[in-house]
Amino acid sequence: MGQRIVFHVDANSAFLSWTAVHRLKVLGEQVDLRKIPSVVAGDKASRHSIILAKSAPAKKFGIQTGEPLFQALEKCPDLVVVPPDYGLYVETSRHFVKVLRQFSPLVEQYSIDEAWVDMTGTERLFGAPRLAAEAMRKRVLEELGFTVNIGISTNKLLAKMAGDFEKPNKVHTLFPEEMEEKMWPLPVRDLFLVGAATQAKLNKMGIYTIGELAQTELSVLKKRLGKYGETIWHFANGRNADAVAPVPAENKGYGNSTTTPRDVETHEQGYQVLLSLCETVAARMRKDGKCGSCVTVHLRTKDFVSYSHQCMLHGATNNTEQIFGAACEIFDEAWDGETPLRQLGVQVTHLTQEPYQQYDLFSGVSPEQYEKKLRLDETVDGLRDKFGEEIIRRAKFARDPGSHMAGGLDKARRTGVTKAVPEEF
Repeated sequence: MGQRIVFHVDANSAFLSWTAVHRLKVLGEQVDLRKIPSVVAGDKASRHSIILAKSAPAKKFGIQTGEPLFQALEKCPDLVVVPPDYGLYVETSRHFVKVLRQFSPLVEQYSIDEAWVDMTGTERLFGAPRLAAEAMRKRVLEELGFTVNIGISTNKLLAKMAGDFEKPNKVHTLFPEEMEEKMWPLPVRDLFLVGAATQAKLNKMGIYTIGELAQTELSVLKKRLGKYGETIWHFANGRNADAVAPVPAENKGYGNSTTTPRDVETHEQGYQVLLSLCETVAARMRKDGKCGSCVTVHLRTKDFVSYSHQCMLHGATNNTEQIFGAACEIFDEAWDGETPLRQLGVQVTHLTQEPYQQYDLFSGVSPEQYEKKLRLDETVDGLRDKFGEEIIRRAKFARDPGSHMAGGLDKARRTGVTKAVPEEF
């Protein structure tokens, strides 16, 4: 068998490109958003309105993905701002992956706009790796109207590193024999999984480039950074044995968080937000046939101080009311009731396939009552799937203009693929 060949395919400025293509080809607009200073961002009035994607002309003004919209407008007052359309992005992503599968059945989607493709053994069909990548790049452009970067190597890590070289609309290689020339001179921050905090720790150790990290004694890194230090040392040396996995790994937990339009200053306000989060978390669990026995509540103050508390349930469940009750108890225990909160989150872990309960004689809830709650949840899920999430809401949200199903993602985006963001050491 020949050398393993892996492609990393990444759509260039995906959200903006996909919006631009839709407006040109479907809506018949004449102006291409990619050729003018433009960004995709949320509501200007929202305090968590940030730049989700930017055009190349916008980048020339110093506008960065992830920065607040108001700062971008200060840099470029004539900036064209378009709202995100997650339904469009999910649909475009499906077509994107479908094109990739025309080249290989082994496609692993890493996020909504990027994927790995195992091209091992396809040389007789598509030619040498670079020729195959050029054919893939052109196919995406011709059929879907947007550009991609493609990185080529012998494993997923090096292919992704190659794909992040010069953009847009490029094909790059990074084979093991090319690491010393192409990868090692790069800042250590450019290495996969190395964030700003880790960069600062490495810089304090005198490590500034990926090459310097690769040549550092492993024992030193393990002593300072633990297991994580060993991981990034292997990455710096180009080692990654993960296979391209067409079937995504199962969730280890379900969670949602939301930044509130106004600070949460009372317990009642907090309960309202928690209920909206529990609605979406529990619905996702039921859709996947999962139950959980550990509930965690994450809080962030207006001064950006984050902390969390958790508790174990007497059994495993995906019942909205039960998860919400636990979340409220944790919230009351964790929050001092005085410090304003700007963000809340709910997470359920310790998953099982089937629900189970340890009933307490003093709880007031019988097995029959619990079964009725489960059936009610299933009925509500069915109605929302058929008629939309707004078809039914709890009475507590009858007069509340805010979302009754929060979590930072609308229905379309909740059904799509979101990138798994690794926790930084």
